[in-house]
Amino acid sequence: MTKNNKQWNMIAGFVLCLVLAVSSIQLGHLDWFTAHGVSALTIAIILGIAIGNTYYPQVACAIDSGVAFSKQTLLRVGIVLYGFRLTLQDISHVGIAGVVIDAIVVLSTFGLALLIGTRLLKIDRTTVILIGAGSSICGAAAVLATEPVVRAHSEKVTVAVSTVVVFGTMAIFLYPALFQLNLRWNLIPGGLHSFGIYTGSTIHEVAQVVAAARSIGSDAADTAVITKMVRVMMLAPFLIILSTWLSRSSKVTSNFRQNPVRQKLVVPWFAFIFIGVVIFNSLSILPRFVVEFAKNIDTVFLAMAMASLGLTSHISVIRNAGVKPLILAAVLFAWLIGGGALINRTIGSFFL
Repeated sequence: MTKNNKQWNMIAGFVLCLVLAVSSIQLGHLDWFTAHGVSALTIAIILGIAIGNTYYPQVACAIDSGVAFSKQTLLRVGIVLYGFRLTLQDISHVGIAGVVIDAIVVLSTFGLALLIGTRLLKIDRTTVILIGAGSSICGAAAVLATEPVVRAHSEKVTVAVSTVVVFGTMAIFLYPALFQLNLRWNLIPGGLHSFGIYTGSTIHEVAQVVAAARSIGSDAADTAVITKMVRVMMLAPFLIILSTWLSRSSKVTSNFRQNPVRQKLVVPWFAFIFIGVVIFNSLSILPRFVVEFAKNIDTVFLAMAMASLGLTSHISVIRNAGVKPLILAAVLFAWLIGGGALINRTIGSFFL
């Protein structure tokens, strides 16, 4: 591919995601969507999935780099810019309870993945680790970060990413309904704040957390994103521990055993930049109109990221992988909802 072709590939994919994002934002302003709590990000991923499983495969090779750029780079930039919506005073609202909840959710979810995936479902350990990492920490980003540690083949990475994207996408639509049920049952006391912690500590992807929580309320969204970013930052110590465990285990995968080369640690630097932006925003140095402009750009970038996630969520990949990876991801999804609620209730009550 020539340089000009690469540039057009990038531009075309970028423009497609931008068109879907702008369309979603405009649709999100309609009275019906507003009344039913359907956010622009939710609409973006719906449009993305619809096009991704119909028209997009026919042109994917000509625009895939622009779509990938939106899914990876713009997602991280969008999360960084989300820091302009928050201050240190907001972070203090999460408290030690949010950190403890995140840690327990990560450990319990990954441990459950190993137990059920390898012993009950008899799935190969590499696939189990990838799905477990994606479910317990931060979705596709965790899967991709874990891949060099376990030396996984590309098809296993694709299956793992697809499963966590599918169930994470389901969470976008499910959690607003769970919030309404929680108002009635009060399983997780504390209103929007506590439910935001629950959302951030149990949904797979950062963008999915934003979409689900913003459909619930702005207070829930702020708390959910902060809680989620704390969870994302647990990726680095997780990878270190995982690498050490695999190198010492007598039951490592044959692929890892045959090629035990030390891999470079993948650190989610955008999470730390996000914190830097929050700290900077807390100083109130920038004029208000600049901050508002950054928020508007952030909405567009996040919508583009959601659209690109939808475009690359192909049902056929999951179908070809068989039912076992889906069963594992579904069990972990159920645990994140039910077990995560119990963890949030127990820890939240302890710190009240």
